[in-house]
Amino acid sequence: MLLAAESSMEAGTRAFMAGKMDEALRHWDRQIAEDPAAGPHHWQRGLALYYAGRFREGRVQFESHQAVNSQDVENAAWHFLCVAKLESPEAARRAFIPITSDTRVPLKEVHALYAGKGSAAEVLAAADRSASEGALRNQRCYAHLYLGLYSEALGDSAKAKEHLTLAAGKYRMDHYMGQVATVHCRLRGWSVPA
Repeated sequence: MLLAAESSMEAGTRAFMAGKMDEALRHWDRQIAEDPAAGPHHWQRGLALYYAGRFREGRVQFESHQAVNSQDVENAAWHFLCVAKLESPEAARRAFIPITSDTRVPLKEVHALYAGKGSAAEVLAAADRSASEGALRNQRCYAHLYLGLYSEALGDSAKAKEHLTLAAGKYRMDHYMGQVATVHCRLRGWSVPA
C-alpha cells in the first residue's frame, strides 16, 4: 500500500518508464486526489495521457500546467501533440501556446518549428552549436526527441522513427525526457541501436 503522495509519484514514474500508462495514471491520479494542488504541476501525467491516447485530457493537463510554468517550450510542444492527435496539426498551430523566455538549447527553435515558423534544419543547427561534449549530447537528444514527435504528429512515421531512435540511442540521456524517447520507441516497437 502506498502511504504518501511521493510514493504515488515514484510508483507512477516506474510504471510510465515501463510503458504502463494506465497504471502510471492510476498512481498519479491518486497522488492528485491526495494533494489537489499538485494537479497543475503534473506535466508527467500529461505525457502519460498522450501515450494512453487520452488526448483531450492531455490537452487540459498541459493547459493547466501553463498556470504554474508559463515559459516551458516542452509544455507547449506536448500541448501541440495532443491537439494535433485530437484534431489536426493546423488546429494545434492555431491553439499553440506562445513561449518567449525558455533559453534551453534548442527549444527556441523547437518552438518555432511547431509554430510553423521554423525548420528541422534550424533545430539541428542550434543543437550542434558549440558546447561541452555533455551539453552537445543533451542538446542533440532534445532536438531529435522533439523532431521525432513533430514528425509523428505530421504523419511521417519514417522520420519520427529516425529521430526518436537517435534520441533514445546515439544521443541517449538518462534524464526524464531522454528516457521518454526510449519509452516512445518501445511503445512503437522500434529497436534502438546501441
